[in-house]
Amino acid sequence: MSNEPLTWSDFEKVEIRTGTIISVEAFPQARKPAYKLIIDFGDFGTRRTSAQVTKLYQMDDLIGKQVVAVVNFPPKQIATFMSECLVLGAVADDGTVTLLQTERPTTNGQRIG
Repeated sequence: MSNEPLTWSDFEKVEIRTGTIISVEAFPQARKPAYKLIIDFGDFGTRRTSAQVTKLYQMDDLIGKQVVAVVNFPPKQIATFMSECLVLGAVADDGTVTLLQTERPTTNGQRIG
């Protein structure tokens, strides 16, 4: 991890938006336990991602959950799956991920700033 400070223009390049999880599948091919998610970002469309959130979340509990994600990374191959965004979460020392969410529901695709 770099200690070099970001500039304001660096931060403005990062597209962090709200979205609602509309589909969840098991991802047994992943190296670490993970789910495949499809997230609805409203006017920004749907994106697929892999998320290592199996310790705290069951698949059924994730459907309809609104999350926060970076949507302008290039696609990344993860095992047999192409990830199109990065869901954000707080990562504990043991690797447990707690998903970041807004305090109350927002419109899908709303920019975080």
